Amino acid sequence: MEDEAGVRELAREYLETSGYTVLEARDGHAALELAAAHAGTIHLLMTDVVMPGISGRELAQRVVKIRPDIKILYMSGYTDQAIVHQGILEGDAVLLQKPFSMATLATKLREILTAEPVY
Repeated sequence: MEDEAGVRELAREYLETSGYTVLEARDGHAALELAAAHAGTIHLLMTDVVMPGISGRELAQRVVKIRPDIKILYMSGYTDQAIVHQGILEGDAVLLQKPFSMATLATKLREILTAEPVY
């Protein structure tokens, strides 16, 4: 979920060429609808942190209620210290700093998708 069309399209193209199936949303409301309506498994929510309307954190909290096993990858142009210091995200959140390279995205995806669940 990303409100900037260029970033969203670039990430989608990379993910699809890497073999991932992508459900694309331009805002939080569309992402919630997709999460509720999609019949299959959704392994990961990749969302910008600062969004108009529903923030990335709020979106993640709402999607987890629908899909408790989903993993969350946040993206932001702000530093991780600024995001955590301002209370926008928890300290254990996985954050991908924008702008990011495709190699960095691939590394973060492997990291989060292969991580053991925390209960």
